[in-house]
Amino acid sequence: MKYSFLFLAGALLSLTGKAQDFTALSLLPVNSAWDEQNPVLSPDRKTLWYTIANHPQNAAGKKDPGDIWYSRWENGQWSVPIHGGALLNNRGYNGVAGLSASGDELFLFNHYDKTGRAGTQGISVSTKTNSGWSAPENISIPYFLNRSLAVSGQVSADGTVFVYAAEAYDSRGAEDLYVSLKNSAGQWSEPRNLGIIINSSFQELSPWLSADKKYLYFSSNGRKGYGSFDVYISERLDETWTNWSAPSNMGSRVNTEGRELFYHTFPDLRLALFTSTQNSDGYGDIKFYIDSIQSTVPDTTVKMVEVKHENITGKDAKQAIVAGAVTNSKTGQPVEAKLEFRSAKALPDVSDSVYTATSDKQGMYSVRISSTNVYTIVLEAAGYVGILEKFDIHTFEMQRVELNFKLQPIEVGAIVNLKNVLFAVGTTTLLSESYDELNGVVNLLKSNPRIEIELAGHTDNRGDARKNLKLSQSRVDKVKVYLVSKGIASKRIKGKGYGGQHPIANSESEESRKLNRRVEFTIVKD
Repeated sequence: MKYSFLFLAGALLSLTGKAQDFTALSLLPVNSAWDEQNPVLSPDRKTLWYTIANHPQNAAGKKDPGDIWYSRWENGQWSVPIHGGALLNNRGYNGVAGLSASGDELFLFNHYDKTGRAGTQGISVSTKTNSGWSAPENISIPYFLNRSLAVSGQVSADGTVFVYAAEAYDSRGAEDLYVSLKNSAGQWSEPRNLGIIINSSFQELSPWLSADKKYLYFSSNGRKGYGSFDVYISERLDETWTNWSAPSNMGSRVNTEGRELFYHTFPDLRLALFTSTQNSDGYGDIKFYIDSIQSTVPDTTVKMVEVKHENITGKDAKQAIVAGAVTNSKTGQPVEAKLEFRSAKALPDVSDSVYTATSDKQGMYSVRISSTNVYTIVLEAAGYVGILEKFDIHTFEMQRVELNFKLQPIEVGAIVNLKNVLFAVGTTTLLSESYDELNGVVNLLKSNPRIEIELAGHTDNRGDARKNLKLSQSRVDKVKVYLVSKGIASKRIKGKGYGGQHPIANSESEESRKLNRRVEFTIVKD
C-alpha cells in the first residue's frame, strides 16, 4: 500500500498518533520524466525547492545542466513545478544550497553574471523582497576551486558554514568534501578538505549537515555498498572539521542498486528527502525517508534505524560491474570512447587480464571485471586526450561500481597533468610506474602527427630555489628523451623547468606538496 507524501508530512507535522515505519516512496506531482535533484524545504515548510536538469523550459533548454524550480504547498497538496525565473537561473547549473533560518535569504550554487553565462565558482545569495527574489549577489571564498561539473553542498541556516563537494587542489579522488567557515567579520575561510576518514579515492558528493552541525550525511561510490552511490552518515568529533567517526551506510531503507544522492534532513518533520534512480519516473526522482524512532524529547537530527547489510556482495562474489559515463570535460556532452581495464596481479591466484568496453552515443558504458584486482584504466577517443587511471577494487570487492570520466578535447592551450609520471626523490630517475602514462603520450602524438607540445616540470617550494629549478629542467629533459626514443620527432617537443614557481596547492602538508611536484604538457599546436 502506497502513502502519499502529503498525508505523511501532514501527519508528522501534527504529531498525532504513532509515527509509522515507512520506506522511501515517490513524491508527486514533483517527479517527472526529467532529472530532479537537490530537494530543499523552506523553513516554513511551504515551499519545496529543487533542480531539474535538461528540462525543455530551462534557460538553455534541454542542454541546460539544471535550473531551479519549486513547488508550493497549497490547499493540502504540492503544486506542479514552477520555474524559478530568469534572475535565479542562467545557462549554467543552478541550485539551492540552503535558506536562512528566517527564510529571507536564498543561498545558491555558483556565481552569476549579467550576461547569462554560467558561473563556475563559489556561492551566491538572493534576498526576498516585496516583488520576489533579488538578483543574486556573489559571495567570495578565497582559493575556491571546483574543476568538476558536479555541484552540491549546503550553507547552514545561520549562514556560517558551507560544506560542499569539489574537485580541487588537494582532492584525493575525483570529488572530495570541503568546508568553508564564515567568521564574525563576515569573511569566509579558505576551503578545508574534510580528510581521509570522509574522502575516499572515488567520489564523495552532496554533503548535508544536521541542524546542530554535528552529523554529516553524504553520498559516495567509494565504499562497499548496495549499488552505485550510497548515502552515509558520520559524526564530527571536534572543531578541526577533519576528525570524523567512520562513515556508516544508511542501510537498505534508503540505499538501493541505483544512485542515491542529496540526502537532506528536516528534523521537525522527522523526515529526510533525497533522490534516487531506483524505479524512478525519469533519470532521478525525489523520494523521502520517515524516521520510525519515538522520543519524548525533541532531537536535533533525524535518528536513523540501524540496518544490517543483507549480504551485499556474498562470500563467493568475485565479479563486479563497472559502469558510468564518458563526457567532454568542457561541454559535458557524451563521448564515444574505448576503455581498457588492465589487471595487475593484485592477488597470487589472479591471472593478468584485459577487460574492454566502449561507451555508446549517450556516453554510457558497462563492463564486468574481476573484483579481486588492481587495474590500470586506459581511455581513448578520437579528438580527445587519453586518460590513464589506477583503480584498486580488490580492497572493496563491490558488486557494482560507478566510474565517470571526463575527456579533454585536443586543442591548443589544453594542459594535461601527467599524474602517474613519477621520479625517485631528488633525482631524474623515472619510476617504473611512469611508463604506461608516457607511452600514452607517445600514442597521442603518433595518432595526431600535427600536435606539438611543451613539457613543464614543477617541484614544491621547499629547499634551494635554484636547485629546484635545475632539477625540474633535468626531469623535463628526461621525459623528452624518453618520448624521442619512442619515435617522436624532437622538434615537436619543447620543455621548461619552473621549479617551485607555479604551485597548484599550498605547502602546509605533504599531501599538498605532492600535488606541486608534477610534470605537465600543454598542446601548443594541433
